[in-house]
Amino acid sequence: MTIDVKTQSPDSFVHSIQINDHQLFTDLPEGLGGHDEAPSPHDYFDAALGACKALTLKLYAQRKGIPLTGVHVQVNRDNAAESTGKYVLNVTLRLEGDLTHVQRKELDRIADHCPVHKLMTTAEVSIETTLVDGQ
Repeated sequence: MTIDVKTQSPDSFVHSIQINDHQLFTDLPEGLGGHDEAPSPHDYFDAALGACKALTLKLYAQRKGIPLTGVHVQVNRDNAAESTGKYVLNVTLRLEGDLTHVQRKELDRIADHCPVHKLMTTAEVSIETTLVDGQ
């Protein structure tokens, strides 16, 4: 899969993000020179974790016959020490449905096994950047 990110205007930090048939936008916060017209890349990073946990829980519950009717995930970022290599995401889960205590504990455990959580905490990520001629 290829994701295309393109500048929208030479006078703005707004960029379009094309993912298959889906178009998103990104911008910088005002404090960094942007106009805060769209989520920042950090926002998308954090949102990926919340979305993955929610989808993983719904899929798991469906497959196991657990009566989960809804998931609310809140992700709060503490990036105060990001420059020293520490980036903290605090996640709060709200599970909806007629769930037993055992089912709630099982789903809580499963949330930490979503693919993005595992990617963020256990994978060795390698990034190779290639510069090509522009125009």
